[in-house]
Amino acid sequence: MTETIAGVRIPDSKLAREATELVRAAASPLLFDHSRRVYLFGSLRGQEQGLAFDPELLYVGAMFHDLGLTERYRRTDQRFELDGADEARRFLQQHGITGDSADRVWTAIALHTTPEIPLHMSAEVALVTRGVELDVLGLGYDAITEAQRSAVTDAHPRPDFKNRILEAFTEGIEQRPSTTFGNVKSDVLEHFVPGFHHTDFVDVIKNSPWPE
Repeated sequence: MTETIAGVRIPDSKLAREATELVRAAASPLLFDHSRRVYLFGSLRGQEQGLAFDPELLYVGAMFHDLGLTERYRRTDQRFELDGADEARRFLQQHGITGDSADRVWTAIALHTTPEIPLHMSAEVALVTRGVELDVLGLGYDAITEAQRSAVTDAHPRPDFKNRILEAFTEGIEQRPSTTFGNVKSDVLEHFVPGFHHTDFVDVIKNSPWPE
């Protein structure tokens, strides 16, 4: 049965249903609801901006974007964004989706915490970031209507979301602190992991083996 939230249709293909179940099985309700909101908010921003996008690709990008924070899929040797991006590419390839389409989803997930750059790329890449920025940071909050926001959060509530998502970020990355160099997650560890201090880019340059 087709599900529509805030006027946005949730893809109901075999691929989308299997993506939903994979994330539902691996992620906490917090991350599952957040990922669905990212799809819905990203779609609404796309509509508002008049962008043409592939709903299935956007859906997989949104649903898999935080998979690297989950116990099942997180690694310790690379950024969490890459965990989700790599798994999304494998998932799509298993469903016969390769080439540019798979690359767009991989890029959307890999860059979703990199400010500004994704917004100048393909619609699916830009809209995963738009959805994340709206749900986590409140960027674009007034670009959609209060009725749309309410419909999304009625379907996928966000109780105490600010504190709980920060806890999820911390849990997902505290075992790989070096992977936060140069990205926003170093701020999370600085706030919540005692003794952590981010690697300073200026220090890296000054302490490199070059004599001058």
